[in-house]
Order: sequence, then C-alpha cells, then structure tokens
Amino acid sequence: MIPQTKPEKRLPDAAEYRRMVAAASVRSRTAVNAPKAFLIGGGICAAGEQLRELLLSAGLSAPDAAAWTSVILVFCSALATGLGLYEKLAKHGGAGTLVPVTGFANAVSAAAVEAKTEGAVTGIGTKIFTIAGPVILYGTAASAVYGLIYLLAGGGK
Repeated sequence: MIPQTKPEKRLPDAAEYRRMVAAASVRSRTAVNAPKAFLIGGGICAAGEQLRELLLSAGLSAPDAAAWTSVILVFCSALATGLGLYEKLAKHGGAGTLVPVTGFANAVSAAAVEAKTEGAVTGIGTKIFTIAGPVILYGTAASAVYGLIYLLAGGGK
C-alpha cells in the first residue's frame, strides 16, 4: 500500500492576498459613522457637562463637582453595560462611546460581566482589567515619563 500524501498548500502571493482581504472586509460607511460617533460621543460629554453644572448649582465646589460628575458617569456606564444597554449605544456611536470616561468604565464592566460565570475570584477578579489594564499601565508609565521631563525642564520649581 502506498501512503497517501496530503497536497501541499500554497500561500497566496501579495496581489492575491490583497484581493482576498478586500473580498472579506466589511466596507466602512465613514460618511454615516463619523457623524454618529461625533453626536453620540458629544452627547455623552454634553450630558456630563450638564451634570457638572447641576452639581455646581447645588453648591459643590468646582473640584468636587468634577469628581462627582466622573463618579456618576462611570456608575451610569457600568450600570448600562450590565443591563446590555451600552453595547446597543456603542453599536451606533462607535468610537464616540469609547473616548469619554464612560468608554473606559464600559471596558472594565464588560470584561467583568463576561467573566461572572467563572466566579468572583477566578473570573471577575482576574479578567476585569483585561482590556483596561494596558490603558492603566501605559497611561501611568507615560504620566511618570512626562512628569520627569517636566521636572527636568524646570517646570517643577
């Protein structure tokens, strides 16, 4: 009996690969998506500003109003993520829902919601910063580097 050999798979050349990618890629509707992202992201930011103004009119100091605005927006985003509403908003708002602080809260909350079936420690505890962890890490590292540059440039007098 002659052993059967598998036919050799050939890799596509560059032009063929580009055609395959173009055929499989979803066309982006930038003319529609960009304005929607701008309006939804701007709406989130405008709502945050209205909330801050409300807190200021209630007598909070500017730093306290800003802090409470962030806390409330993060809470609302996490709640909306848990209820499945933020995903629906992000479907239409795209990057407009990622840029405000609510997008960061959604990233952390979504990872926790996905991992809840694995338990509090091995699921939520280990996966909650899957998406947000690199942002925290590199944001902290960058701020340390920028602070050092600022100090060395004589800004820390």
